[in-house]
Amino acid sequence: MFSLIEPPLFSRLRRAGRILVAGAGGGFDVYAGLPLALALRGLGKQVHLANLTFSDLRRLAPVNWVEPGVAAVTPDSQGRDDYFPERTLARWLASRELPSTVYAFPKTGVRPLRAAYSALVARLDLDAIVLVDGGNDILLRGDEEGLGTPEEDMTSLAAVAGLPGDLERLVVCLGFGVDAYHGVCHAHVLENLAGLERDGSYLGALSIPANSAEGAAYLDAVAHAQAATPRRPSIVNGQIAAAIRGEFGDVHITDRTGGSELFVNPLMSLYFTVDLPGLARSIGYLPHLEGTDRAHEVVQVIRAHHKAAHPRPRRHIPH
Repeated sequence: MFSLIEPPLFSRLRRAGRILVAGAGGGFDVYAGLPLALALRGLGKQVHLANLTFSDLRRLAPVNWVEPGVAAVTPDSQGRDDYFPERTLARWLASRELPSTVYAFPKTGVRPLRAAYSALVARLDLDAIVLVDGGNDILLRGDEEGLGTPEEDMTSLAAVAGLPGDLERLVVCLGFGVDAYHGVCHAHVLENLAGLERDGSYLGALSIPANSAEGAAYLDAVAHAQAATPRRPSIVNGQIAAAIRGEFGDVHITDRTGGSELFVNPLMSLYFTVDLPGLARSIGYLPHLEGTDRAHEVVQVIRAHHKAAHPRPRRHIPH
């Protein structure tokens, strides 16, 4: 039983002492988990950060590879200067005198990613994993007209859902509405959350106030990342940061979104929380990803499923 005075997200993590907050979809997704990670650290918990990465990890030294399929990225790690979100975040963390290792998982299929997660669980003696999605397409079942960019999200979800043991496993999404840029119908997102509520798997939402320590730190981290990656700034986190600052409407933080109409609004600053195993059960094709070893195999499974599905028609939110 939950209480209104404590968000269910924190109720579920109350007894966890060692928590991994991991970006599910690659890119800058791990940044969306930063406010939560800082809040949990403020409660005295040991919190680690990780990300399914799009970065080129081939330049890393052998010492950075701490487990098969797991790289420990630090402020001094070797890599490209124009795009390395994990190292950029590590450098920001170091500037704040916070633990500055960000673990990175290369893009693979479900089987090797699950093995990598399992090795990291053992290495860090974890009690809980929170997967973070910048956006909401991790909540899509696969029968929607537009799926956004589900490949990495579903790989992470399937990998963590199949881990053995009694780990606490949750999913949080930040940035409601940003996936419209990739064709997602957000009426379907709300419909799916309603279904998860009926199943007991929806754990509510909470906002990130701009005048909180966590909100201010997130805004600073995003600004730091935009300055460090001027050619490829995060579209998602840029819009979330704008929403937290109180901006509204067609707000562009990069010319990468030129030609499209954006709708920055306060809903983008909400964490939507769901039970990870419950979410995994709601996605009918997820078991078909179990045998995948490479990222392109995940793409093939999702495309085949979507082609054979009868998509729910797109609908508008009538308000």
